[in-house]
Amino acid sequence: MPFDDENRLVELVPWRSEWDAEFRALAERLAGCLGKRALAIDHLGSTAAPGLPAKDVIDVQVRVAVLDEAALTSALARMGFRVRPEPWNRHERSGEDELPKLVFAPPPGGRPANVHVRTATAPTTRYALLFRDYLRADAAARDGWAAFKHSVQSVTRNLSEYGLIKSAAMPLLMANAERWAAETAWAPSDAGDVDFSPAGS
Repeated sequence: MPFDDENRLVELVPWRSEWDAEFRALAERLAGCLGKRALAIDHLGSTAAPGLPAKDVIDVQVRVAVLDEAALTSALARMGFRVRPEPWNRHERSGEDELPKLVFAPPPGGRPANVHVRTATAPTTRYALLFRDYLRADAAARDGWAAFKHSVQSVTRNLSEYGLIKSAAMPLLMANAERWAAETAWAPSDAGDVDFSPAGS
């Protein structure tokens, strides 16, 4: 759930070219803050897929070797980022497995964003990158997902309800994404979306 200072209503806007630069600015700050803990930093979600309408919220994935909650929370708190407390922001399912994760909100008044921290080898890390890369590559899938998102927004602008309806449709989209991945021999890059040299600890 959003913190009290965050927007609680869904408002889709056309894709904006400035989202990439805003992601990169945030990623560079995260890299400086996290140092060697950040193995890669990725731009995720709809703002990372040109042409796809999205909420004006930048989704970032930080890949780490170990999900050390205390160390990560302390490091990101220095940037003013707040860990989201809800169970679904602490764990996610992949098949029969429940995997730990952390999601951070920006400081009050900061640029709207979600910072998802996952271990680099988690299947959910791959899943997030496949979702993005499939919608970047397949125009028909991207247009279909855009139409679906607009149809959901027409039913509800409540963020939780919107998310639940989208989640129910994700398995179909991702089944098609997996077929695309097999056909194209897709694999996620180890490098992430920013070129940085982690330093410090």
